[in-house]
Amino acid sequence: MAVETLLQACGLVRTFRHGGRVIEVLRGLDLDVAPADRVAITGKSGVGKSTLLHILGTLDRPDAGRVAFEGRDVFAMGEREVAAFRNRHIGFVFQFHHLLPEFSALENVMIPAIIAGISRREAAESGMELLETMGLSGRASHRPAEMSGGEQQRVALARAMVMRPRVILADEPTGNLDEATSEEVHRAMDDLNGRFGVALVVATHNPGLAGRMGRVLRLEGGVLHEVEAAG
Repeated sequence: MAVETLLQACGLVRTFRHGGRVIEVLRGLDLDVAPADRVAITGKSGVGKSTLLHILGTLDRPDAGRVAFEGRDVFAMGEREVAAFRNRHIGFVFQFHHLLPEFSALENVMIPAIIAGISRREAAESGMELLETMGLSGRASHRPAEMSGGEQQRVALARAMVMRPRVILADEPTGNLDEATSEEVHRAMDDLNGRFGVALVVATHNPGLAGRMGRVLRLEGGVLHEVEAAG
């Protein structure tokens, strides 16, 4: 390929059984994500956007096909190696922030770094840098219940970035936010992409968010269709 590929999916197949029926969600899906790429995945509810992100992030496995990160087949790794890969190289953001309510904003951001064995001092320094990037340095000691929905989601973005991953996978990151608050989160994602060069793969129903991405792909019939050229 002319451009370097960071994350690649080839021929992904994923089926589910429900009430005796076999539901084909992904049917030989292909996707290439370049470093610092900005990709929106759109499509109707239930079409498989979350399933795709879960497979790309190694939270689920395909029935067939391959996911490669920098050319390496991630599902050829052992379970422990896959977990370490996911912690260090993939950031996740979900529709609901999943912050731990008893922890402060900074403590929530630090969690992936602590899991990776990084010292609390280094984790705190990295966490504070990201909270400053998100415009939340004054909220570092606040617990989730003391923050707005947009602030909580920006803390979740900071947490996703604390290990400086190459890719953030975001599943409807503004799905439960109003328009003004969604705009705050959109700008925060833009800033992370520009400042750290992290690739964004975002599943969304939000046309405003999709329109900010470099590429918009529609998931339909178990495969991706390019619906908007970059630029």
